[in-house]
Amino acid sequence: MTGSVQDRQAEAVKRYDVFHTDCPARAAVDHVTSRWGVWVLISLRSNSLRFYELRDSIQGISEKMLAQTLRALVQDGVVWREVEPTTPPQVTYGLTEFGQDVGEPLTELFDRITRRLAPRSAE
Repeated sequence: MTGSVQDRQAEAVKRYDVFHTDCPARAAVDHVTSRWGVWVLISLRSNSLRFYELRDSIQGISEKMLAQTLRALVQDGVVWREVEPTTPPQVTYGLTEFGQDVGEPLTELFDRITRRLAPRSAE
């Protein structure tokens, strides 16, 4: 038996004080739920992408913001990064197992919103 939800929450509180500004769990939550972090996770939910493919899939993100967001998500262990030693180097990103687990509720939220929104009117 894995224990109740309350038991798991109590265990998480013992490991991390998420209300403290220096808590690594809080930093990871901030990165995942940031303006661009959510879109990176949703973009990578079904397959890995190269940097420019990822940039093109997220309209409105600058290369600088994408690089910063990816750097933080890689450091948190949510996204993996693979560099192919070519000229120029080709860098591919994907979700780690942790990233898939974290991204699942975001994907579900995204899918619920897009299903429930009123259809877009023809412009």
